[in-house]
Amino acid sequence: MAWFRRRRQSGSVPGGRQAHRADLDHLEEFVRSRRGVEAFIEPRTTVTETTVLLIAHDGEWTRRRIDSPEGARRFAHKMAIPVYDIQLVGYPQRMRDYNERRKRAAG
Repeated sequence: MAWFRRRRQSGSVPGGRQAHRADLDHLEEFVRSRRGVEAFIEPRTTVTETTVLLIAHDGEWTRRRIDSPEGARRFAHKMAIPVYDIQLVGYPQRMRDYNERRKRAAG
């Protein structure tokens, strides 16, 4: 009996959703409306799909699902921004500083 076994359709991704056009539109708008944006590819985990993290010059950031690491690289190339593998370079200090500033402002 396979009551709890999930069938995976070809082309589907774990977690049930690939990047939608709205995700890509959001990412494109972030790049267009901020300076010094860089892309960081975050790998798929057991909980989330592959994501692309965009970080502006001041540390402001956004994250959205993307279909694959190659899709993230294509997106970065299309937008003419640098792209890095987060597992190799880590999270930039400016992102941590931005998060800390926001935490202090909210508290």
